[in-house]
Amino acid sequence: MTQHKFAVGDKVALVTNSANANVRSGIYTIIRRMPASSQGCQYRAKSALDSHERVVDEAQLRRA
Repeated sequence: MTQHKFAVGDKVALVTNSANANVRSGIYTIIRRMPASSQGCQYRAKSALDSHERVVDEAQLRRA
C-alpha cells in the first residue's frame, strides 16, 4: 500500500514542468489526502496566493 508523504495542513511548494505548465507554481496548503491512483498519491491543495484549490500529484510537491 502506498503511503502519503504529506499530512493535512502541511505547507508545500508546487513545482511546475512542461507537463503542467498551466498550473501556477508557489506555496500550497494540503487540504485533504486523496486516494492513491495508478500514478501515486494525490492531494487536494489550496494556493496561498489566490485561494484556488486543485488536485495535485505527490511528485509535483516539495516541502516548503
